[in-house]
Amino acid sequence: MVRMLVAIGATAASLVAAPGAAAAAPTGPWTTPPPPDKIVINVATVNGSGCPAGTAAVAVSPDNTAFTVTYSQYLAQVGVGSKPTDFRKNCQLNLNVHVPQGFTYAIASADYRGFAHLERGATGTQKASYYFQGSPQTTTSNHRYAGPIDDSWQATDSVDVAALVYAPCGEQRNFNINTELRVAPGSSDPNKTTSFMTMDSTDGDINTIYHLAWKTCP
Repeated sequence: MVRMLVAIGATAASLVAAPGAAAAAPTGPWTTPPPPDKIVINVATVNGSGCPAGTAAVAVSPDNTAFTVTYSQYLAQVGVGSKPTDFRKNCQLNLNVHVPQGFTYAIASADYRGFAHLERGATGTQKASYYFQGSPQTTTSNHRYAGPIDDSWQATDSVDVAALVYAPCGEQRNFNINTELRVAPGSSDPNKTTSFMTMDSTDGDINTIYHLAWKTCP
């Protein structure tokens, strides 16, 4: 029987974890409909042990309410067959986001998915931070999982309306996303077992979806 993992950690700053629940783009009288013209997102740089060159791609939804980052080699592991540095993998994405004139955007929520095999006593952690280039405001999240687990996982970060951080109007600021997977053996025996956590899949890529909130510029 398929069962979703349950996060036992807590988020930091203004993000609130809701593992296992799909996030929706923000709605309500305070929101602005997405611009009619398309947005264009270019990957300025991609660095990290979890996203070697050519293994991460970005696509924008047709309705301009979300974009998706696809990974194909994002794996952290400990135990038999692992290298000493394999316990932690990260990926830093620097995105150049072009939005229609008169609009600006914020990241309202993010959905992360993957697969985990954690032996009894082992733990896995998925972290993320978001910030605009040149801005001192950084939003972070932290989701922790405990073995035994051998299943798909999903975690959702949702930003409170009052805490939304918008790109400055009239300025081109690259958006940075730094994600991390970390696995620790804990009380399991790394000489006999292997624990791992991925943001990829053997039967297809895993998509990380970022939902956008919009507002018009003065």
